[in-house]
Amino acid sequence: MVIWIIFMFLCVISLVEVFSATSTLAYKQASPWVPIRRHAMILAFGVCLIVFLHHVPYKKIAGFLVLLFPISIILLILTPILGQEINGAGRWLWGIQPSELAKLASIGYMAYWLSKKDTVPPDKIFWWILGGVGLACVLIFPENFSTAAMLFGFCYLMMFIGQVAIKKLLILAGIVVLFGATILAVLFITPEDTMHKYLDRGLTWKYRIQEHLHGEDKIDPETYEINDKNYQVSHAKIAIARGGVIGNMPGHGQQRDFLPQAYSDFIYAIIIEEMGYAGGVFVLMLYIMLLVRVGIIARKCDKVYAKYLVIGCGLLVGIQALANMAVAVNLIPVTGQPLPLVSRGGTSTVISCIYFGIILSVSRFGAHMGEEEDDEVLENEENNNSSELPEGEIAIQESPMATVQENVEIITETKV
Repeated sequence: MVIWIIFMFLCVISLVEVFSATSTLAYKQASPWVPIRRHAMILAFGVCLIVFLHHVPYKKIAGFLVLLFPISIILLILTPILGQEINGAGRWLWGIQPSELAKLASIGYMAYWLSKKDTVPPDKIFWWILGGVGLACVLIFPENFSTAAMLFGFCYLMMFIGQVAIKKLLILAGIVVLFGATILAVLFITPEDTMHKYLDRGLTWKYRIQEHLHGEDKIDPETYEINDKNYQVSHAKIAIARGGVIGNMPGHGQQRDFLPQAYSDFIYAIIIEEMGYAGGVFVLMLYIMLLVRVGIIARKCDKVYAKYLVIGCGLLVGIQALANMAVAVNLIPVTGQPLPLVSRGGTSTVISCIYFGIILSVSRFGAHMGEEEDDEVLENEENNNSSELPEGEIAIQESPMATVQENVEIITETKV
């Protein structure tokens, strides 16, 4: 029930804020209803999908995830060849984002191997997880660095939760730091003409990092200019500054007309502008409540696979939500990650609904969520039954030594 409440709150906020934030799309299409109609249809489909998954045992979903992982790898390989470029990034293949499918499949893949720690050598589990998820990250990396980094970080956290040897995790962390330093060096040393020729997205990463590292103390309000490099971040800051405590109410935001991705990457800034800091904190608390509830479900799971499956779904939604919020408030560079269930999207919204459906399936078929309540009811029934017993029976139950003493006296009298 708690998961459903969180889901419905996120959907309502999504419909209200996407309707408000798609003003530019409504202007282009000469109708305010076309952009929100598509989003509402996707959410409605997502609700049907969640209801369906809620009634499907998670073990059957596990079989689907096993097949999805190799399929997602194949789609990732085909994306650079046959993919469609949107907003300067070739992340779409036949209208879907294979990277979103890879994230979903990776959850089932890691849950499977982590659940085998009692029967499979730990070294084998580590290398199978690192090899499979690492391959997906390598294929995603050229066109979507943020998703690749997030997926790898999620994999690292899952291995930590799965009690993979700390020594291996520390070595892996060191290798990742060296790799990241090398990438940064290449980005800042390579001439822009060469970068544009061989890795055009590298220039985008470089500009985003430079803009983020400038620091507020180096900005002169009198001479500060909004240009192509800082356009999105600057208008997101303006939106948050205008929000105040209670906001300007939905539909009264101004920066939605300036932010090119106000309904997706920067929707959290629009939420704060229109619903204030109170609305922003409320949305954050919804995701935190989801993580807490997922932890409770995982604790009550009998099967190890179910435990890691539900943790994976909740953790990935939480990480992606925090990444989107951190970008909006300028804590990290722009990543392009949507806010799960709130941002306008196709593949990402459907996959987020699948995460919720899997959580509900595990809660229903793999966790004893009503165990504590049942124990309490049983205890109350026993107490009621005891209170209804005759006084003599209660006295015997409360004082068993009296019965023993009577038996001894009877035996003594018989001998006499």
